[in-house]
Amino acid sequence: MGKMAAAAVASFATLAAEPREDAFRKLFRFYRQCRRGTADLGAVIDFSTAHEAPGPRPGVPQVVRFHLNMSSVTEQDARRAGLQPVSKWQAYGLEGYPGFIFIPNPFLPGCQRHWIKQCLKLYSQKPNVCNLDKHMPKEEAQSPWEQSKEFLRSKEVNKRRPRTLLERLRWVTLGYHYNWDSKKYSADHYTPFPSDLAFLSEQVAAACGFQGFQAEAGILNYYRLDSTLGIHVDRSELDHSKPLLSFSFGQSAIFLLGGLQRDEAPTAMFMHSGDIMVMSGFSRLLNHAVPRVLPHPDGECLPRCLETPLPAVLPTDSLLEPCSLEDWQVCAAYLNTARVNMTVRQVLATGQDFPLEPMEETKRDITTGGLCHLDEQSNPVKRAMLNPDS
Repeated sequence: MGKMAAAAVASFATLAAEPREDAFRKLFRFYRQCRRGTADLGAVIDFSTAHEAPGPRPGVPQVVRFHLNMSSVTEQDARRAGLQPVSKWQAYGLEGYPGFIFIPNPFLPGCQRHWIKQCLKLYSQKPNVCNLDKHMPKEEAQSPWEQSKEFLRSKEVNKRRPRTLLERLRWVTLGYHYNWDSKKYSADHYTPFPSDLAFLSEQVAAACGFQGFQAEAGILNYYRLDSTLGIHVDRSELDHSKPLLSFSFGQSAIFLLGGLQRDEAPTAMFMHSGDIMVMSGFSRLLNHAVPRVLPHPDGECLPRCLETPLPAVLPTDSLLEPCSLEDWQVCAAYLNTARVNMTVRQVLATGQDFPLEPMEETKRDITTGGLCHLDEQSNPVKRAMLNPDS
């Protein structure tokens, strides 16, 4: 692994020396083209094996342990959200990135299935807003799940068939709906934030030292194997003192975390199913991106952590709901070649209100932008802007 990392670092040095393109874009392009099992991934940090790491590697930031606030979340509340007791979580930071926290899969066995089903079946429904709204009548986009489940459940899937609505889903917004045109949130475009996701987010935030976090807005990104997330900074929230929480499910991906400017070379890390990232403090406004979704090395199949079913009998106070075999067949068929990411934010400080906007601004339709996610085969500069604030 040392030789692979050294080769990757040497490649980065060559890229950084090339003119006419900033350092972040060069490495974005580098990882966009990489493949599993190659030396190109030698410098990518894998937090799931961080406890086994031999030590510092040249050109790669040092991984350090992050000490969670174990007394802030009871075992009962963790279990209600499908999480292990906080005392069993592993949490890490990176030297040079204060406020960045990475928690490798803290979910109880089988409990990721609830959150995956929610993303695909429930959160994609109206009144939540999605990328499909611009291209079809509201009644047709009412429930991508219902219009797609029979096709995805079929074992005789024709790869040449048109993609179902669920496979065409690229983003869904929750709570305060992000306006892709103005890059703002507003009081006028709001629907109730899902209570189960709010509870999950509040427990994770509290464990990381952010008591009182309020989940007010969510952006769900739905990635195919050829999707990317462009370089951007999440700065539209009015209160940047609160963390941004990111939950990853399905196929693994490479995440790039850069600096305040794009001429700073980013650090690459894997995001596996169940992993949670927290960006706070200094790291809250750093450039970041996802250049690559990595297909499973054995072909179209699920990560091992998703093989365990959700318990048939859940505690009476659990926020999780049973996941039927039929529903999971749909989820599994989708995730064989996809990943889902939930990002949750607090938009306003406690007691804060949105500033008054000019009348013409408040009338703009939140679904008219459509530029947040373009076709995966479009040019590299425009490809797949899934998230705000590029």
